[in-house]
Amino acid sequence: THSFWQQNQLLSLFRILNQSNSFKPVFNFQRWKPPPSPLLALCTFLVSEKHAGDRSLWKPYLEILPKAYTCPVCLEPEVLNLFPKSLKAKAEEQRAHVQEFFASSRDFFSSLQPLFAEAVDSIFSYSALLWAWCTVNTRAVYLRPRQRECLSAEPDTCALAPYLDLLNHSPHVQVKAAFNEETHCYEIRTTSRWRKHEEVFICYGPHDNQRLFLEYGFVPAHNPHACVYVPREILVKYLPSADKQMDKKISILKDHGYIENLTFGWDGPSWRLLTALKLLSLEAEKFTCWRKVLLGEVISDTNEKTSLDIAQKICYYFIEETTAMLQKVSRTKDEKEALINQLTLVESLWTEELKILRASAETLHSLQTAFT
Repeated sequence: THSFWQQNQLLSLFRILNQSNSFKPVFNFQRWKPPPSPLLALCTFLVSEKHAGDRSLWKPYLEILPKAYTCPVCLEPEVLNLFPKSLKAKAEEQRAHVQEFFASSRDFFSSLQPLFAEAVDSIFSYSALLWAWCTVNTRAVYLRPRQRECLSAEPDTCALAPYLDLLNHSPHVQVKAAFNEETHCYEIRTTSRWRKHEEVFICYGPHDNQRLFLEYGFVPAHNPHACVYVPREILVKYLPSADKQMDKKISILKDHGYIENLTFGWDGPSWRLLTALKLLSLEAEKFTCWRKVLLGEVISDTNEKTSLDIAQKICYYFIEETTAMLQKVSRTKDEKEALINQLTLVESLWTEELKILRASAETLHSLQTAFT
């Protein structure tokens, strides 16, 4: 795919604007100080081209872009309140990031006033920038940094490739994608087989459903990478409160990176989750064996059974909580018909998580039969 939007697109933007009778001519963007980031340059280009309407040479591309996005950053607060806690925290962090991006860019937008007959505040509004930011965030590919004097230095550089938008995501396919320095094209090669006239899919990466929802605004069914995260407070919920070594055990898990990314998946509790539970379940006289636990060694049948029992209790807890949330979402859909599309997405996320938890519960039941 040719034509990456960066410096060339900004040059195109100002060529188009300067040729239009609706805009005042000639503004040397290469003298902007400080220079804009590639992200800001792309967002500026998108908003400006959308504002140009029929006069934009990019109108055919703009018309295939969504009018609105379903990423959490665009959803109503009452919908975000129905998210899993970890996803809600990430969504709120992302929203704060976009708001800061808008606030920090206002001086830059003001410097564009000579190009427009209308007030730039009405053109580069928060809603306009949010739309542009989502367009870039859901569609951009990343290239090796290429320093341009008119753009700020970044650890990586985002770019848009319009043809790439025609390819949808599937978690079940494998592709190789990269910019070819020799051909100066972004090339995507699929390692999956496709029949003639069959839709070709690409994979955005081995992301779980919460990540896909956060970054792209959709929730796929039967995603093999989907999982349910276990936060620290639930990890210790069913452990003995009188365990005097609990704080030390938690500290060990933190120091060795076993307090985060503990999950239930389609195949049951992750190895990391079971390892954390085995260490937390160590009896006082076995505590000195904690290093062996982290290496995957079996300490005793008692420790193995206890960790499975706790994992099952946590799994059942999540099943109850997820079922309750699905009921709450359903009631909200009846009460808030205007938000039904947003709520349906949240419902699909919880539904997939419930399927994963039920699959994990079956796996745990099978594992426990070895100790009965």
